[in-house]
Amino acid sequence: MTPFPIKPVKVSAEPGERGLRLDIFLARHFSQFTRSHIQALNRSGAVLVEGRPEKSGYRMRGNESVEVDPGPLPHASLEPQPIPLEIVYEDEDLAVIEKPAGLSVHPGNGTGVDTIVHALLFRFKQLSSAGGEARPGIVHRIDKWTSGLLIVAKNDEAHVRLSRAFQERTVEKSYLALVHGKLAKPSGEIALNIGRHPNIRTRMSVQKGRGRIALSAYRTIDEVRGFSLLEVGIKTGRTHQIRVHFSAIGHPIVGDNVYGETRYAEFVKKYGKPGRYFLHAAELKFAHPRTGEVLAFRSPLPEDLSTLLERIRK
Repeated sequence: MTPFPIKPVKVSAEPGERGLRLDIFLARHFSQFTRSHIQALNRSGAVLVEGRPEKSGYRMRGNESVEVDPGPLPHASLEPQPIPLEIVYEDEDLAVIEKPAGLSVHPGNGTGVDTIVHALLFRFKQLSSAGGEARPGIVHRIDKWTSGLLIVAKNDEAHVRLSRAFQERTVEKSYLALVHGKLAKPSGEIALNIGRHPNIRTRMSVQKGRGRIALSAYRTIDEVRGFSLLEVGIKTGRTHQIRVHFSAIGHPIVGDNVYGETRYAEFVKKYGKPGRYFLHAAELKFAHPRTGEVLAFRSPLPEDLSTLLERIRK
């Protein structure tokens, strides 16, 4: 058994492991993980086979190198915390909450005990476990420095059906984003594959012929003194998708000091530190996992982003 990894580690498949499913292979090497936790890690992009993501059902060839970045031990510091949550909608199966910027959705390296998961454990009596022991209730994610609407599953049946809806791309999500510059077309679609950065493990990058397909559609709402306010709909849910896509076409998100470092420095000199990404999950539409009723929610631009936009206008 491989010791529980805190930092990313690599394990090598032996010839005798040929034909094993990827999740079973990992369960053999990391008996501390449940199958559901392994599958959740894989869905999050934390498992790479020869540097590429593969489905949990991928059959091992018996000679691969598999990298795993699991974050902290499941249940480590998973104590409920009285962190305020704004509940937009709630019933016996799910809740929709407003995630504030500055909180990570779930525990990871360096997150501490102030995540949405810790807040959910305090607020709700029951949460789904289908996403893994370290991610109760979590069906999908939003970056730490992004705000907006987030679905929470209260039971495993709801979780499985909502996860399937995300996989089948029947959940409609749109964001409000302020980007640097004026786009060549007022509306359009970005179709660029995204995968782990080859050198910086914590970043993603556009990759030709590799990575996973990622689709983003946008339309310009307003143009403000060298910036464009966009509505962005994502047809896939890749890690950092919007940030990576718009950086790749030369229009990084305002406030993004990772994928838009040069523009970020210029912005700070002129307007001061924005404090977060100008990216907000504003609309969410999906079928209720039990009743099939279509639920639609809209979240207005948060006050800090509205204030920043007005400062730019003036």
